[in-house]
Amino acid sequence: METHNLTVVTEFILMGITDRPELQAPLFALFLLIYGVSLVGNLGMVILTKMDSRLQTPMYFFLRHLALTDLGYSTAVGPKMLANFIVYRNTISYHFCATQLAFFIMFIGSELFLLSAMSYDRYVAICNPLLYTVTMSQRLCWMLVAIPYLYCTFMSLFVTIKIFTSSFCGYNVISHFYCESLPLLSLLCSDTHEIQMIILIFSVINLISSLLIVLVSYLLLLTTILRMKSAEGRRKAFSTCGSHLTVVVVFYGTLIFMYVQPKSSHSSDIDKVASIFYTLVIPMLNPLIYSLRNKDVKSALQRTWTKLYSKFS
Repeated sequence: METHNLTVVTEFILMGITDRPELQAPLFALFLLIYGVSLVGNLGMVILTKMDSRLQTPMYFFLRHLALTDLGYSTAVGPKMLANFIVYRNTISYHFCATQLAFFIMFIGSELFLLSAMSYDRYVAICNPLLYTVTMSQRLCWMLVAIPYLYCTFMSLFVTIKIFTSSFCGYNVISHFYCESLPLLSLLCSDTHEIQMIILIFSVINLISSLLIVLVSYLLLLTTILRMKSAEGRRKAFSTCGSHLTVVVVFYGTLIFMYVQPKSSHSSDIDKVASIFYTLVIPMLNPLIYSLRNKDVKSALQRTWTKLYSKFS
């Protein structure tokens, strides 16, 4: 074995988003604003759907967990990325890097399956409204949330342990703004074929299975809506699933864009832009989409503001 294979890596250097000094301050301000809105929006959604008595339905149960996963993976990446704008050396410790990777994989994977569970929930609500409360029981809702959390925790630990028990070479510069699996693989001295295959298999299973549930649910849902004789009924049905459909298109669209890029046009800069979008921008957009397009959430916000105003005035 060569000498550099035995080098003990204690920290990594993150290349960050840009190396241009004049862009550091504006980008820091921009991403601080985005993360701040995401933090307030998702925490607010969690509190609102937990405290408001009129939002105690399966739809808002899933929405609460969607906000938690958004908060989870944006917080796994956001604070460290912001800190790197204001420090001289963009370093991250070996163990913190592993922790960041594990949490990010767990939360981003959970979001995929939560969106598919929410699609099924919308299908049942529109296609079988009379059986909705029976079908979407509290037990089923918890199972649709708990199983993805357990599976994604296993997946994240498995992938993270596989990567961080391999041999790193002396070169410790990660060509990204956070610890992401593929840039980390390029730093390994040992054969990465097995780990690459594991990541590919998990990615394909997660993306295809969750997307299939979404597509089938919305296909059946669309068929039911088009059969409705009332124009008002069709309008209400579309408005019921409009917010969720918007979130699904944005989230899956970003992930599919990343995975279907031809190798000839693939670049680390494009990867960084796409990563910024789904690690920071999407978690900011989701609570805004649900609060702006959903009458129940807007009414709950108004009731909460009224209570707070009357309490402190």
